[in-house]
Amino acid sequence: MSDLTNPAIIRIARSDGGEALAAPIDLAERVRTLRKDRGWTLEQAAQAAGLARSTLSKIENGQMSPTYDGLKKLAEGLGISVPQLFTPPRHGSPGGRMTLTKAGEGEAHVTTTYEHELLAGALTRKAMLPYRATIHARRFEDFDGWVRHDGEEFLYVLTGQIRLYTEFYAPIDMKRGDSAYYDASMGHNVISLSPEDATILWVTSLE
Repeated sequence: MSDLTNPAIIRIARSDGGEALAAPIDLAERVRTLRKDRGWTLEQAAQAAGLARSTLSKIENGQMSPTYDGLKKLAEGLGISVPQLFTPPRHGSPGGRMTLTKAGEGEAHVTTTYEHELLAGALTRKAMLPYRATIHARRFEDFDGWVRHDGEEFLYVLTGQIRLYTEFYAPIDMKRGDSAYYDASMGHNVISLSPEDATILWVTSLE
């Protein structure tokens, strides 16, 4: 059987424009694992994919080779691309890194506008930088220009009310439970609108 007709092998485009052949994979086992990872029953997965439950059962048991249309429905139902059905997860074994930061034990960094408490400080080579911030600033003029840095940023209001200023958008007033996600290279500043200093959770990407 040639590479082009073997259903267990699929050509995948590389970032350099070339092609690579994914290693053969047991499609039945792959589909079953993906379904169970999501905590879905056969009925739930079949409904998400727009397939009959009996059809999905036969695929998972290796009793049926799905058509391309069936593969496309499966992939869309599972929220992945068709090539991902034929490729194992990038990381074959789970990582074991973990760190705990108890309340008030993060490393403190104080400025005139913010008081940052760095979280997960004991963990090196992180992909994200989480920190809790107390907002002292009350006016945009309290800042010496825009704050800008690499990466993307997630902001979640823990207590009080804030106003988020961004370089390309109108100011946004936010209260407890509100969140925002933005490019950190875009100028941004936060002030507290509450009588007390508001607190927020910030998570910044490092990659």
